[in-house]
Amino acid sequence: MRVSNFWSLMEDEFGSGYAYVLANQLALTSLGGRTVNEALGDHFEPREIWEAVCDAQDVPQQRRLGKDVPPASGRDRIIDG
Repeated sequence: MRVSNFWSLMEDEFGSGYAYVLANQLALTSLGGRTVNEALGDHFEPREIWEAVCDAQDVPQQRRLGKDVPPASGRDRIIDG
C-alpha cells in the first residue's frame, strides 16, 4: 500500500478533518505506542499502520478495504482490436 492510499482510506473512513486528528493523537499499542505520524516517520508499512488504526477504532472488516468504486462506464473500456 502506498502512503497516498493510506490517507485515502483514513479520510474515507474518518472524514478529512478527523483522520488527521487521529494521526496526531491516537497511540497505537500494536505499534509500540506510536501515533500514525510517528509510525510513518519510523518507516512502518502503511498497511500495518492502517490495520492497527482499524483494530484500535473497531473498524468492521467489510470497511477495511475502503469504499466500493463502481466500474467504469462502457464508453471508458478498452476494446481489443
